[in-house]
Amino acid sequence: MNRLKQIHANTLRKGIDQGALIGELLQVLNILYARKVFDQIPKPHVFLYNKLIQAYSSHKQPHRCLHLFSQMCRTRCRPNEHTFTFLFASCASFSSHIGGQVVHGCFVKSGFASDFIASTALVDAYAKLRSIGSARRLFDEMPVRDIPTWNSLIAGYGRCGDMNAALEIFKSMPRKSVVSWTAMISGYSQNGLYSNALEFFLKMEEEEDVKPNEVTIASVLPACANLGALEVGERIDAYARANGLFKNSYVSNALLEMYSKCGKISIARDLFHEMGKRRNLCSWNSMIMGLAVHGSSNEVLGLYDEMLQKEGTAAPDDVTFVGLLLACTHGGRVARGRQLFQSMEMDFGISPKLEHYGCMVDLLGRAGELKEAYDLVKRMPMKPDSVIWGALLGACSFHNKNVELAEVSAEALFELEPWNPGNYVILSNIYASAGRWDGVAKLRKLMKGGQITKAAGYSFIEVTGRVHKFLVEDASHPTSDEIYSILKAIYSAMEKHKDACDFVSELEELCSME
Repeated sequence: MNRLKQIHANTLRKGIDQGALIGELLQVLNILYARKVFDQIPKPHVFLYNKLIQAYSSHKQPHRCLHLFSQMCRTRCRPNEHTFTFLFASCASFSSHIGGQVVHGCFVKSGFASDFIASTALVDAYAKLRSIGSARRLFDEMPVRDIPTWNSLIAGYGRCGDMNAALEIFKSMPRKSVVSWTAMISGYSQNGLYSNALEFFLKMEEEEDVKPNEVTIASVLPACANLGALEVGERIDAYARANGLFKNSYVSNALLEMYSKCGKISIARDLFHEMGKRRNLCSWNSMIMGLAVHGSSNEVLGLYDEMLQKEGTAAPDDVTFVGLLLACTHGGRVARGRQLFQSMEMDFGISPKLEHYGCMVDLLGRAGELKEAYDLVKRMPMKPDSVIWGALLGACSFHNKNVELAEVSAEALFELEPWNPGNYVILSNIYASAGRWDGVAKLRKLMKGGQITKAAGYSFIEVTGRVHKFLVEDASHPTSDEIYSILKAIYSAMEKHKDACDFVSELEELCSME
C-alpha cells in the first residue's frame, strides 16, 4: 500500500494519467482510495467508470454503482455495453427491481440492446429479482441466446417456485451444461421437491459429457438427506473426495447434514472432526442439530461450550439456539433450556423467533409445566402458529391434566388447519381418557360433517441407488404386479411353514424358562 501511495505522489508531480493507479488500487481491494483518486480526475473516461462500477458491483454496493452511472450521464460520458453489463449485475442486489428498470430504459435508448452479453446480464438480474415475467419477455425478444441466458431463466423460475416452467425451458435448450442440470436440481431441492431433485441428478449421471461440480453436489445432498437416500449420498461422498470437491465448505457441510439426517451420526461426528479449521458456523449448527435429533443432549451442550471457547469460531445465531433448545427438549433439561432461551437476547442480542418459542413450549409441555407453557404462548410477541398450539395440545395428551387447555389449543388448531384430522384425534383421545364421552361423540360428528379423513400414509425405500415411494395398497408403481406377486409367494411360504415357526417359538420360550 505504501508503494502505491508513492506511485500516486509521483503521478501527481509529473502529471501522469492516474487511470493505471486506480486499476492497481482496485486489485488490492482498496476501493475507498481508488474512489478518492477517481474524484480528482477532471474528465474520467468510460473505462475508469466501468472499472469502478465493476468493483462496487462485486462488493455488493449497488447504490454506489447507480450513483456513478448517474454521474456519467451528468458529465456526458457515454456508457458502453460493458457499463450496462456491470450495472445489471449490481441491480440484482437490489430488494426492488426499480433500479433495474431504470437502467434497462437507458440501455434500450443507448442502442446496445442487441448486445447479447449485456442482455443476458439483464435477464439474470430480473430473474434474481424474481421479476420472472420481465426476464421471460426479454428472453423471448433476444435474437441470439447462449447457454448462460437459458440457465439464468431456469434459475429464475426455480426461485419463483415454478419448476414446471423451468423444466419446459430445460427441455427446450439446444445444448445443456453442468450449470443447466445444477439449476434444475437446485430448484427442485429448494422447493422441497426432493425426489425430483434426486431423480434429475441420477439422470445427469448418465450423461457422458456432464460431470457434477461442487454446486451440483451441495444442491443434491439435501435431497438425499430428506429422503434418507444414504446409498446415493455415500456414492456422492466418494465422488467428492476423488475429485477434490470435499474441501469446499458447502459440500462438506451438506455431507455432514446428510449423514446426520440419515441416522449415521457417528460418521457425521468423524466428518465434523475431519473438517478441522474449515468448520464454519454452518458446520457447528449442523452437528449440534444432528446430535440433538439423535437425543445426545449432553454432547450437544458440551459441543456448544466448546464452540464458545474456540478461538475464531463465529458467535451462535438463531439456528444454533433451535438445536440447543431441541437438545434440551429431548434430554428433559428444563432449567438449562430456560437459561439458554434467556441468554439469546441477553448475551447475543438474538430476538427469539417462532421456532424458539415452539421449542420452549414443547420443552415445558413434555416436562408437565403446562401452565408455564401456556403463559409463554400468551406472552409471545407474534401470533402463535400451528406448531406452537400443536406442541401444547400434544403436552396435554401426554399428561391428561388439563382438558380445558387442550380445548383452547385444539380450537386454535381447528381454525389454523381445519383439514388436519390429527388434531381431532388427539383431542378425542384426551376426552376419552378423562371419561368425557360426550366430547368424543361431538368430535366424531364434526369430522363426519366436515368430511375430514386421514390422509393415506406412504413410505420411501431406497433400492440400488433409487428412491421409490409406496402408498398403502399402492398399485401406481411400475412394477407393482411383480411386487405383489413376490409378496404373495412370501405369504404362501410363511403359511406353509407356520407350524414349524410355532414349534421354534415354543422351543425358544421353554429354553428361556429353564
